[in-house]
Amino acid sequence: MRSWLAAVIFVLCSAVNVHAKDLPDFTELAEKQGPAVVNISITQNMRASPTQLPGMLGDEQLQEFFKRFGIPNFPGQNGGGAQPEYKSQSLGSGFVISSDGYILTNAHVVSDADEVIVKLFDKREFKAKIIGADKRTDVALVKIEATGLPKVVIGDPNKLKVGEWVAAIGSPFGLENTMTAGIVSAKGRALPQENFVPFIQTDVAINPGNSGGPLFNLAGEVVGINSQIYSRSGGSMGLSFSIPIDVALEVTNQLKASGKVTRGWLGVVIQELSKELAESFGMKNTNGALVAGVEKGGPADKGGVEAGDVIIKFDGKPINSSTDLPRAVGAARPGKAVPVEVLRKGSDKTLSVAIGEMPSDPSESAQANKPAVKQDADRVGLILKELTPQQKKKLNGKNGLLVMDALGAVAQAGIRRGDVILGLNNTEVQSLEQFNKQLAGFAAGKTVALLVLRGESTLYVPVKIPSAK
Repeated sequence: MRSWLAAVIFVLCSAVNVHAKDLPDFTELAEKQGPAVVNISITQNMRASPTQLPGMLGDEQLQEFFKRFGIPNFPGQNGGGAQPEYKSQSLGSGFVISSDGYILTNAHVVSDADEVIVKLFDKREFKAKIIGADKRTDVALVKIEATGLPKVVIGDPNKLKVGEWVAAIGSPFGLENTMTAGIVSAKGRALPQENFVPFIQTDVAINPGNSGGPLFNLAGEVVGINSQIYSRSGGSMGLSFSIPIDVALEVTNQLKASGKVTRGWLGVVIQELSKELAESFGMKNTNGALVAGVEKGGPADKGGVEAGDVIIKFDGKPINSSTDLPRAVGAARPGKAVPVEVLRKGSDKTLSVAIGEMPSDPSESAQANKPAVKQDADRVGLILKELTPQQKKKLNGKNGLLVMDALGAVAQAGIRRGDVILGLNNTEVQSLEQFNKQLAGFAAGKTVALLVLRGESTLYVPVKIPSAK
């Protein structure tokens, strides 16, 4: 009996020992790479509003108390007085990429800073100069006057695999040189309004203060910059996102050379191809970026790209999803003519487009006016009205049908009052009669794509033709 029990204990201990050996050891990484990670503190000179006190921002009841009892020099009292200044401070992280003092961090860490202080691993502090920042990728380059600094080793994020161990070093909540570890949860993750960065998603604990710090692989190489977290509480919830280091270095090279980033610009509005939209265009898969709108006079317009085209290749690179296109275009050199392969009405077509330079502000598009009169609903539930000459003028002379109401199938698809229908599948709207005639030609159960203008944006909406009652 005793020998049997001893055998079981031996097996269990061996299993535990084997699993312990399988776990990664981060001690060497921390010792070698920790000194290259820095703490960044930001100071902003702020001015209190007439109804606010520094340190008591938003505490309106307390401020009202001061006013009622006539405490002197209360800001805004008696409707006047100078607004007091105070300093707002925040913390972030960064890492040394060259021994002569160049440091990478996030753009949002140093944004609007009046003073940037870098604190090294050996406790020395330096006032830093912001060389440049790029808000689109959230990358910033700062410089301190120092030499012989320990620097990180750059790795290849393209070799990362989902499930691979990674570690972060930074200053969460101001706690300097804190290391946290986890695994790669996903690669090439697209986030809303972040089309230029294929984020690395991890479950590494990232908290306020970690922003701008490095993400390491087990070889001790930097593969990303910790940039964002998803959180309902403000703390880590196991969803953190890092900028791939190759993307960051491309931006860094431009910032170092000119202090700004120049990107290619195509001048299109794109959307993801859903299964329903692909079906409506007669496609067998959902590969490509669907062009929902083309900016008049932009590079795509001049190159012959049309709304309803599906871009499947750009400059020889396959476009598998809509998120691939902004990165490919952004990396293209302005002025360069590139081949753009599109799928148009079931046929492949290759266009030559001279890439423009991305403007700092998006250009304004025409807005739809509100409807005035009602018509009968069509077979999908649309109540439409033809545009007036004045309304067409705001659309640069284009025809369109104003949605006065949306019922049934179109309402379920998301079309609403005030939208303007610009096209059906790959055909532009010419008149209400033409639109209804074309709509009548589709069999029940068929999915059609309506090109819709909403505010300043255009998008395709898939609508299934309902059965006749």
